[in-house]
Amino acid sequence: MSYAFYLAKAGGTRARSAAWLMRTRGRLDTSGLRILFYHRVSDDRDELAVDPKSFAEQMDYLATEAYRVVDVLTAVDLLDSDRPLARTVALTFDDGFLDVAEHALPVLSERGFRATVFVTPAITDGRTSFPWYREQPPVLTWDDILELDRDGTLRFEAHSLTHPYLPALDDAAAAEEIAGSKRELENRLGRVVRAFSYPTGLFGEREQRIVADAGYQIAVSCEPGVNTRSTDRFALRRRQIDARDSMLDFRAKVGGGHDSSPPLRGLYRRLRYSTG
Repeated sequence: MSYAFYLAKAGGTRARSAAWLMRTRGRLDTSGLRILFYHRVSDDRDELAVDPKSFAEQMDYLATEAYRVVDVLTAVDLLDSDRPLARTVALTFDDGFLDVAEHALPVLSERGFRATVFVTPAITDGRTSFPWYREQPPVLTWDDILELDRDGTLRFEAHSLTHPYLPALDDAAAAEEIAGSKRELENRLGRVVRAFSYPTGLFGEREQRIVADAGYQIAVSCEPGVNTRSTDRFALRRRQIDARDSMLDFRAKVGGGHDSSPPLRGLYRRLRYSTG
């Protein structure tokens, strides 16, 4: 994806954040629960990498504003209960990059925050790699994952076997990607895997059905928005935190200023991931 695209995307984000600030004067919407997602926390020149300084500032903001910061399964337990949801944020990381442990984990541990990391077993094993990198950044090893999962700050859940575009697969291949990742991760962790993250956020009714049939209890998308007690548990909404986000952008994303999709986002995603 081109440099110009990401500049334009950041400009659109800034404009929406500024509009939110003018409209609300910074008042936070607390009508439901928001899930944030990251990929990397690193100084690398990578549009998926939030730099460590910015990440620490974002977590400081949540701590200062007295947010309850939880992993995605705890968040859903709250949605399933009658406990209040105000000032609750769930943190998630997709893909299982090593720098999450190196740079995000110390910040989370210090503040008593929890997060979910969605991993792809075939990439963890080295059987395949993420296709968008010429040189893939290091990912967590199985030894790393086992140790960190036991520690408790990070909880590991499934993100398919190889990170494919699920809607492009036939039924059998899609089922193996979804159920196979659960099976392999459970064998490694020695516990039940309950949550699934759709690769690239692409899914439809078929994928939701396969996820449910595989025995997962929840699945997260990349669609923005707030989660309430009536939100489909197999289409939970998340808002991505981007490398170029300012603190105002972060506040607006947490506070409800980015709960709807940007203009043309759906068209862009259909064009980018279309298999023709």
